[in-house]
Amino acid sequence: MKRFHILIVAIGILFPVASFACTSVIIPGWATPDGRPLLWKHRDTGTLDNRLEHFNGETYNFIGLVNSKEGPLGREVWIGSNTAGFSIMNTASYCLKDDDVPAADMDREGVLMYRALEICATLSDFEHFLDTLSRPMGVEANFGCIDAFGGAAYYETSNSGYVKRDVNEMKEGYCVVTNFSVTGRKEDWKGVERYCTAVDIFSEMNMNGGVFEKIDPEVIMNSLSRSYRHQGDSLYIPRYITSASVVVHGVKAGEDPAGTVFWAALGYPATAVMVPVPVSDRDHIPSAMKKGEGSDCSLLCGLSLELKNELFPEGKEGYFDISLAERYSELSGKLEIPLSKAFNELYSDFIDGRISYRKYLKSYERLSEKHIKKIITYHK
Repeated sequence: MKRFHILIVAIGILFPVASFACTSVIIPGWATPDGRPLLWKHRDTGTLDNRLEHFNGETYNFIGLVNSKEGPLGREVWIGSNTAGFSIMNTASYCLKDDDVPAADMDREGVLMYRALEICATLSDFEHFLDTLSRPMGVEANFGCIDAFGGAAYYETSNSGYVKRDVNEMKEGYCVVTNFSVTGRKEDWKGVERYCTAVDIFSEMNMNGGVFEKIDPEVIMNSLSRSYRHQGDSLYIPRYITSASVVVHGVKAGEDPAGTVFWAALGYPATAVMVPVPVSDRDHIPSAMKKGEGSDCSLLCGLSLELKNELFPEGKEGYFDISLAERYSELSGKLEIPLSKAFNELYSDFIDGRISYRKYLKSYERLSEKHIKKIITYHK
């Protein structure tokens, strides 16, 4: 691991980061205190208005992070979880494509993930899906997946095939992926600096017998999506082009996938509040995270982006107020505490059998509405 880290630091010095990128991690259940896997995606994109949406799929229903305005390829999802307990996200790769497939036939990652969420329950299902897709697949990406049976893996995927990286076999207890694929051309690796920052942060966390002493969506959000450990906006994990940060908290192997929770911070993480959303057959996404009245955009994302303008008063290429960003990060983290505490208590009641699934969802609707109203009032 250490030699690999040194190698990519050297590569990072030679080659700049990609303009449109993401940072991610998979932590398998055996490395977490509660035995539940974690799937994190910190999304960087040119499409900053994001929202959540619930879909009735062909086989499984699911929720996902989407662009507020639908693109020319139709329905796309950029990280999602379905009712079978299967979750998927991607990061762009820039070192796998070795063909002459035109750009017009590429960038189908969002379409692929939408379809996978409709029909896949396990990693094996996803592999069969990739095996049977027509070629070229129109993708160049690292797809990260977890399921309700203990599966946790990345798939370095090109137009013609894929290589699986099983995170359960990684002794570190986690796998960070940014914008390069380890099986790809090293001279085209991107996102190396963000990779190094994320690995450093995880390696500094306390572990006991290979298990993190404390790791959950809040820790990931505050330690990584709101981390300003590097120099220059393009090298931080949170960047001007960050549109959302999502952590999927899965279930223990073999447990009911109804326990899957989709934690989402829409907008720029320093000025956004992370909200938990149960994954279920019916739509229980808070209204402030969905399409608004008369607008494709979500209210929470819009409020976050408004505050973000104070951090970047001159836009993308101008001055970045890091001290204000750090203060907003601390404030956002504090605003999350009452909501997270209330939700975790409710979740424990459901998992431990003290309340029914129906009561869990009904109580969640009241709880989320109450706390989000307070957050919106504070933001305004």
